Amino acid sequence: MKRPRFLPDNFTLALIATVITASFLPVQGHTAVAFGWVTNFAIGLLFFLHGAKLSREAVIAGATHWRLHAVVMLSTFVMFPLIGVMLKPLLSPLVTPDLYMGVLFLCALPSTVQSSIAFTSMARGNVPAAICSASASNLFGIFLTPVIVGLMISGTGKGGFSFDSILSIVEQLLLPFIAGQIARKWIGGWVDRNKGVLKYVDQGSILLVVYAAFSEAVVQGLWHNTPVSALCAIVVVNIALLALVLTLTTYGSRALGFNKEDEITIVFCGSKKSLASGVPIANVLFAGHAVGAIVLPLMLFHQIQLMTCAVLAQKYAQRKMAKSAEAPLAVATPK
Repeated sequence: MKRPRFLPDNFTLALIATVITASFLPVQGHTAVAFGWVTNFAIGLLFFLHGAKLSREAVIAGATHWRLHAVVMLSTFVMFPLIGVMLKPLLSPLVTPDLYMGVLFLCALPSTVQSSIAFTSMARGNVPAAICSASASNLFGIFLTPVIVGLMISGTGKGGFSFDSILSIVEQLLLPFIAGQIARKWIGGWVDRNKGVLKYVDQGSILLVVYAAFSEAVVQGLWHNTPVSALCAIVVVNIALLALVLTLTTYGSRALGFNKEDEITIVFCGSKKSLASGVPIANVLFAGHAVGAIVLPLMLFHQIQLMTCAVLAQKYAQRKMAKSAEAPLAVATPK
């Protein structure tokens, strides 16, 4: 049976089901402690596989394009946070403090890896540069995100930058990633052949972390303290935030003289935020707080960015195909 076009992808449906399950059947007490150990193992496995899947040859091939990478990094770690801070006068009256904290946290996160590369490839952009930029963004995000979050929310008592938090993030995310890169020498071929199967391990790890985060938030009264109007406002803000960044990265790359392939890479790598990195980092930075409410804007942004970028990638690809189709006709046209 053909899948109805109005239905979201399977992972989004699984995310929705996970949030619903956590809302009615939250894990708590001693079970939550045991579940935390399982979640930490799943996070380590997730980043181990990220390291094992990343081809060093492809990264080296795209690493020389430093101007493109600089623009992506500035978009991800400078422009996004500045926009988040500037939105405070608009957001504060509309959403709860935890949801606004979630928007700031979202703005400080690194780019996605898989979807950035996939959309760049679909749009016929500079794929090696996308691999390098997205991977470097995730690696730098391990250190930069806690610092940026700390600067944005200093004095609020909601967590943020500390050397202990960076050490915890390095232990949970960076060390497994490095181990995966080292292990690629032996398991890289197997990983490349089984990407379809390992995708479910990736997604399953994220779902476990989301379930744990929302369980804790529900126990602390997430849905009682979050009005429907605030949720609607966050959706609108996410749409406006993505639209603004897409516009700035598109016209900014053109103004800087990048060609179309590089523009595509900048647009897709510079406008995305990583759910896979965001939820584990939030667990460390905001330990003891309402993590579920803080990652809620990120989860909504994740789905909005996927739907929007899928349409945008198709438009880029159609333009490229149209140019290819016109070229032979121009040669065949008699003088």
